[in-house]
Amino acid sequence: MNKDIVELQEDVSNSPLYSDDLAPVSKENRTWNKWNLAAIWVGMAVCIPTYLLASYMIKTGLNWYEALIIIGLANLIITVPMILNGHAGVKYGVPFPVIGRAAFGTKGIHIASVSRGIIACGWFGVQTWIGGLAIYAIFNAITGSTGELGLSVGKFVGFGIFWFINIYFIWKGTESIKWLETYSAPILIIMGIALIWWSYAKADGFSIVLDQSKQLEKTAATITQENDAYFLQLNALNDKEGKLKVTDYKIVSNENSDWIRYTDEPISVSTSENIQVQFRNSDVIPIVESSIVTASIVQEKSQGSKLWSYLLWLTAMVGFWATMSISIADITRYASTQKDQIAGQFIGLPGTMMLYSFVGIFVTCAAVINFKDVLIADDAPWDPVSLIAKFKSPVVVVISQIFMLIATLSTNIAANVIAPANSFSNLAPKKISFRMGGIITGIIGIIIMPWWLLDTISTFLIIVSGLLGPVLGILITDYYLIRKKRVELAELYKTDGIYSYNKTGYNKAAILALFIGVFLALIGFWVPALNFLYSLSWFTGFIISSIIYYSLMKKPK
Repeated sequence: MNKDIVELQEDVSNSPLYSDDLAPVSKENRTWNKWNLAAIWVGMAVCIPTYLLASYMIKTGLNWYEALIIIGLANLIITVPMILNGHAGVKYGVPFPVIGRAAFGTKGIHIASVSRGIIACGWFGVQTWIGGLAIYAIFNAITGSTGELGLSVGKFVGFGIFWFINIYFIWKGTESIKWLETYSAPILIIMGIALIWWSYAKADGFSIVLDQSKQLEKTAATITQENDAYFLQLNALNDKEGKLKVTDYKIVSNENSDWIRYTDEPISVSTSENIQVQFRNSDVIPIVESSIVTASIVQEKSQGSKLWSYLLWLTAMVGFWATMSISIADITRYASTQKDQIAGQFIGLPGTMMLYSFVGIFVTCAAVINFKDVLIADDAPWDPVSLIAKFKSPVVVVISQIFMLIATLSTNIAANVIAPANSFSNLAPKKISFRMGGIITGIIGIIIMPWWLLDTISTFLIIVSGLLGPVLGILITDYYLIRKKRVELAELYKTDGIYSYNKTGYNKAAILALFIGVFLALIGFWVPALNFLYSLSWFTGFIISSIIYYSLMKKPK
């Protein structure tokens, strides 16, 4: 007999808080082992945002191994509360909105779960739009079309097709999701290794490729000030032999500007504002020109500010999986033992995040020397879509986009559908099934118009971490420190039980701790003197809400 699992001993099926989808998973239906859970994490972690994570850091001046260390450390940090919060899912077999009733109350949990669900809907929409773009790219590759810039009917058709593919797996249920993740995981790992091998083979060595990251840390055009004088500093890329890839430049913000022979010496300019520069390589026929970049004033950075930068990025990276850390019980409830959920999460999450962030770094660095049209750091194809666009072979484009579809689908279903489907189902268990909750997720994913959200993902991450750190802090404090991992399972489904908190449905201690935690985590956004609280919002909210909740709930109610 498995002592890790507690089963429901009382019939509460007539309760309005009960449904088959929210009921505890029976022992015989615990079919997910550590490899299934690891596969879930591979499927979730392999996505375009993961590929892009390191690029955000490198563009701010960090080198490749600093970025990779921060990503690895952040994911080790978040895996710990992920495992702690996943314990209840294994022991009691219930999803996050149900186990959360113990801490927040049978009604209060809606505040936390619906907030988590709405955020997932935003991510669902963004990922579905990305998948739609992959379908659009496949169509263009097969038909020989070049595609259209901006929004187009074809892109919305691709979005619609991919939306229905997602809905299919929602409709088929959790076993189809398990099947999808299990079979997509090895494909995605092979894809990452293949990308690294291609980059290595084209560049003739690992060290040669990684050396290029130093070039990508430099902004293409910057302005420095000495006394009252301004100087324009240009930073073009070199090939692997150290030869400049740029031959000429021009300041396009000047009227009738001409091409001038490139120099890496500071160039005297009259102003520090609105200087736009373009580069070209006239030795390549046809002549290759770079993107137009705007030069900006360089601010001196102290060592202290770099340490602060590490902390900011660590917070953002922890916030990357803030949503899943809250609702991980939605997945671990299908695991047969605690050992499986611990091993599966440690095997699947930190390693995959580091691998695919490294893939993004390595492949982009290789592009510096593998493609003649990458003249400055701004031209580097950090995202896979830009990289694939550089290949002319339709076969390569189609195969690459199919891989991207698999990656996006596996991430979307596991990370952005299961949790909101359960959250919406929990609003009215007798009326909203898991399927219907998934459909609601899909509809909201359209309503939020994801084609406008793509450029705000970085800001989105820090806000998400500020909002969700307090929820996780309350859940873990309640389960481990207040209840000592002992929850009355049947009471979770009673409108007048101990978790109804005197039939109000709200645990005032949890609600108060949540709002104070969120408020203090986000107040720095408006109050400059407290900006450090906002910058470290996930840690701020997690710690403050945990302390307040524990203080208010020293004894179980």
